[in-house]
Amino acid sequence: MGRTLEVLRGIDLAIHEGEIVGVVGQSGAGKSTFLHCLGTLDIPTSGSLRLAGEELTQVTSSRLADIRNRTIGFVFQFHHLLPEFNALENVLMPGLIQGRSRRDLEPRARALLEEVGLKDRTLHRPGELSGGEQQRVALARALVLEPKLLLADEPTGNLDSSTSAQIHDLFFTINKQRGTTIVVVTHNLALAASMPRVVTLKDGRVEKDERRPSVAEVQNSATA
Repeated sequence: MGRTLEVLRGIDLAIHEGEIVGVVGQSGAGKSTFLHCLGTLDIPTSGSLRLAGEELTQVTSSRLADIRNRTIGFVFQFHHLLPEFNALENVLMPGLIQGRSRRDLEPRARALLEEVGLKDRTLHRPGELSGGEQQRVALARALVLEPKLLLADEPTGNLDSSTSAQIHDLFFTINKQRGTTIVVVTHNLALAASMPRVVTLKDGRVEKDERRPSVAEVQNSATA
């Protein structure tokens, strides 16, 4: 009989609507598993997992799929773009898979590509785009169905430092303009340090949960 492997151990954590959170830790700390649980790709073997007040450990697989489709967007280190389709078609794909019409989806997809700086690259296929441009397409694709929660697993792991910073700036812009809750797993401690909240995992547990005051809080403190 195979040995049970515990990846996460007694994590007690609440992420609030509209937050942007960085998750850091050494390899094997449980970061990706934690993110997969948040995204309902994995369900914990014990404990509770709630999204917008709904207990997810007790619902059917079809209900979980519906929640993922309606509520959660994913961005991964490897963008998983479809090479035979252009940037616009890749962004449209989640909606087309759900049976939505291209005519209804295309204005939003084009607007998202413009928002991430790819207005003039909509008809280019992934092989014609740089690594940073491909990740921007993946980000637009994750947002096309207007998710309330965006989960990113090492989204800049294959990018140079300048392009990484640009992608992280886009996360902040999306969070500010749309109020999207964003959780980013990253090995880049400098980029994580710029986030208002950083959760450090170690051996499957929360070692630190650090919050930084917002600009408004700092200003209010200075004038008090």
